[in-house]
Amino acid sequence: MIDLRQLQALSAVAAEGSVARAATRLGWSQPTVDYHLKNLDRLVGADLTARSTRGSRLTTAGALMLERGEEILGLADRALTDVRDLAQLGRTRLRFGTFPTAAARLLPGIVSRVSELGIELDATLEEVAPLVARINQHTLDAALVYAAGSYQLPFRSEVHTTPLFTDPMLVALPAVHPEAAHTRFDRSALLSLASDSWVVGSTPGDTLDELVREVFEVEGHKIDVAIRTDDYSVVLGLIAAGMAVGLVPSLVASNPPEGVVLRPIDDPRFARELLLAAPAGPGGPSTAVRQLAEAVRRSISALE
Repeated sequence: MIDLRQLQALSAVAAEGSVARAATRLGWSQPTVDYHLKNLDRLVGADLTARSTRGSRLTTAGALMLERGEEILGLADRALTDVRDLAQLGRTRLRFGTFPTAAARLLPGIVSRVSELGIELDATLEEVAPLVARINQHTLDAALVYAAGSYQLPFRSEVHTTPLFTDPMLVALPAVHPEAAHTRFDRSALLSLASDSWVVGSTPGDTLDELVREVFEVEGHKIDVAIRTDDYSVVLGLIAAGMAVGLVPSLVASNPPEGVVLRPIDDPRFARELLLAAPAGPGGPSTAVRQLAEAVRRSISALE
């Protein structure tokens, strides 16, 4: 198993260009640096440094090891920092925003997980556009949002986003619909729904709705919007009644009502990327926000 001191020795030699200067940089003796370098060579089965009268340089294998090693050292430092910071947090309160469909399935698990770490959440449920505005205004400490396709959310430069989950969208249509025979929807099959009535979100500028409109408009079609709602239980109810077709995310589609069929889409753009957004300084998000991101990931995994 790799000893972190071996990676520290390799990194110091790469930075200083000699074992002697690496020893000074680390505050170790030169034999100690040599010892860790030789053990690392032995472990990987190759020479990671080449020495000459002018100093030491990394071999090709050494450069690759350093690239991976810097990641390992960075993670080790982050782990120590996070745990130390967490131990000093005490009870911490975060203003947390999320969109309602995520809150319905994820919020209880998120609250439970972060409470074990001493983090309390003041939760706000809003759609994505107002959440983005509140993060930009720093009136929220973190927000769970989503984006789709090539559409970028208009965050300010100081806002850090952490990707958490890719949530594929599914075509939802009445079981009696002629196109329900498709097991999957490619672009051609999706365009066959151009004459149908659609149910879309009620919030202007939703990235998924914009993506649907774009796909149809490129082919000269304009979708007929039957109703607007952000409540997916209403969406599925309308589709079950044969009133419309629409898209639903996989996270809310585990138990569709009778009369509704769900079909995957063979286009990677039709997926919403769940992100945790938070104002952050040069060092990135706070420890509490990073712990919140991990709690969201674990809550999503528990649903799969």
